[in-house]
Amino acid sequence: MAIINFGSINIDHVYQVEHFVQPGETLASTQYKQLLGGKGANQSIALALAGADVKHVGAIHESDATFKQTLIRKGVDCQYVSCTDTPSGHAIIQVTPSGENAIVLFGGANLTLNEETAQKALSNTGSSDWVLTQNETSSIADILSLAHSKQLKVAFNPAPMSDSVKALPLDCVDLLIVNETEAQAITGQSTTESIVAWFTDNWKHGEVILTLGKDGVIMVRKDGTTIKVPAFTVDAVDTTAAGDCFIGYFLSAYSQHTDARQALIRGCAASAIAVTREGAAQSIPTQNEVDHFLAKHGK
Repeated sequence: MAIINFGSINIDHVYQVEHFVQPGETLASTQYKQLLGGKGANQSIALALAGADVKHVGAIHESDATFKQTLIRKGVDCQYVSCTDTPSGHAIIQVTPSGENAIVLFGGANLTLNEETAQKALSNTGSSDWVLTQNETSSIADILSLAHSKQLKVAFNPAPMSDSVKALPLDCVDLLIVNETEAQAITGQSTTESIVAWFTDNWKHGEVILTLGKDGVIMVRKDGTTIKVPAFTVDAVDTTAAGDCFIGYFLSAYSQHTDARQALIRGCAASAIAVTREGAAQSIPTQNEVDHFLAKHGK
C-alpha cells in the first residue's frame, strides 16, 4: 500500500530583518537560512517518518538536486521527482524580531505538473493505494479525476485556499482536510458548528477533517457522525508545519486501517511536537518521538 503525493517542493529563503523592507529601501538581513519547504514536501516527509510508503511526484530545477536527496534521505521515494530547467518553486520570507513574516511565493517548477505526469505516476498503482495532493501545483483537476477513475482513495488539502478550488471535481475527493479558513471559503459558513453541519449535509461522498489549531480536530464521517479530538497542550514556538505534520501522521495511520480516533490522536501528537521546534520539514518528529509523547500523555 502506497501513498502517491502530488506535491510542491519549495526552497525557503528566510531572512531575519529588523522590519519589513519598505519601497525603495535596501535593508540588511541579520540572518539567512535556505530550507526545504513546500506543503507537498513537508507532507511527504511526515508520511515517511510516520512509516508510510510514500512516493512524491513533483519537480525542481536541476541545480537544486540536493533538496531531492534530502527527501530521499528522509525515506521518500523520489522516482517521480523530475529535475528540469524551470526554476524551483521558492519563497522569499522576511521575519521580524516579533515573529511576524512577509512572504513572496513563486510557483516555478511546481506548476509544470501535467496530465502526462499524473498518468505516468499512477500507471502502476494498487487498489489499496492513496493519492494525496494540495493546492500548490498545476493540473490538480486532472490528478483528482484520474485517481478517482482508477478507484484510488483521494485525499485533498486545498492549501493555500483559492477561488479555483470550488471549480475542481471535489466529488472525486474521499478525504478533505481543511483548516477553519479553508472550510469557511468552501462552505460559506462562519462558525465551527455551522461548518460541521454544512459538511454533514453536503459532503456525503467522503469524509472531512477540520483542523482547529489549539482546539484540536473534528472529523465528519460519511454516515454523518463526528469525532472530536482535543489538541495536546504544549509551548509552541513555530506553527509553520503543524498542519502538514498532522496530515502525514494521520494519513499514514488511517491508510493502514488504524481506528479513526486513534489516527487523529496520533496526528495531533506529531503536530504538537512539531510546533515546539523551529522550521518546517526539520520540525517533524520521528515515530519513536511520537510514541514516547503519547506514552507520556497516557494515550
